Amino acid sequence: MRMQPPALARSVFEPSPEERSDETLIDRLRTDSTTRVLRVRGDRARMRGERLVWESPADAVDIADAAEWAFLGRAADGSARLIAAEGKPVDSDDEDDWASLRLSGGDLVDEDAGAFVTAVALGRWFADFRFCPRCGSPARLRSAGWSRVCTGCGREQFPRTDPAVIVAVSDARNERLLLGQNAAWAVDNRFSTFAGFVEAGESLETAIRREVAEEAGVVVDDLVYRGSQAWPYPRSLMLGFRAVAIDASRARPDGEEIVAVRWFDRQEIRASLDGAGPVMLPGSASIARRLIVDWCGDEA
Repeated sequence: MRMQPPALARSVFEPSPEERSDETLIDRLRTDSTTRVLRVRGDRARMRGERLVWESPADAVDIADAAEWAFLGRAADGSARLIAAEGKPVDSDDEDDWASLRLSGGDLVDEDAGAFVTAVALGRWFADFRFCPRCGSPARLRSAGWSRVCTGCGREQFPRTDPAVIVAVSDARNERLLLGQNAAWAVDNRFSTFAGFVEAGESLETAIRREVAEEAGVVVDDLVYRGSQAWPYPRSLMLGFRAVAIDASRARPDGEEIVAVRWFDRQEIRASLDGAGPVMLPGSASIARRLIVDWCGDEA
């Protein structure tokens, strides 16, 4: 059975990469009245109701020189979509108008969800990679915001994506799901699936087995890929899997990053998904929640 696409893997834009080589593209599109602009500050964008606020270039003239710009692509009607990443935090007076991707991304329509995750990913790359990693000279944006070129040595760099695995672990009978509690979540009684970055030289399979053994104490097998989505915290591509614990009785937390592990049956998971269960589960924007829902709907 196919898993429903993760919440942030629903982009419906045509990325139109062939247009990025036009060095005049951003300037031209900012004079086109049909273009729409999405402002981002950190991981936030302006929202009205349950939709992102897309502005005309004229509405965004106040940040024309202060923001860094990128070409997102073209909508179904052919109009261009731009990102304007502002290098400042959201003012406390404006917080109600600005929504976080982490908290709101899962509730958006496909067009907005895909745009929001791309905008945050690019905006964070703009902020973190302003200088050349080889010689330290400033690096200017080019390719309509999709690369930087060093003003000193000429080295070109591209938005960085770090692969990370995330896995829903079931017992051998597929009757229970193993979840863990991060040390930072203890106050909220939140549990989630297990995840970690892929280390140098590792395959995805090796990374999964290492992370689950380190965090939860169990050896897993029968790995099955279920889907992926970008997660720009800070710059990850989350690759989702399911796996089976060979010996469920060996589950235990590492005591540092993971302070508790627990087996849950489907009744407990369903109740928790509805907000009436024994624990809190990940938010709707995360692939962790999608993996949990996926397991919960797959009867043994």
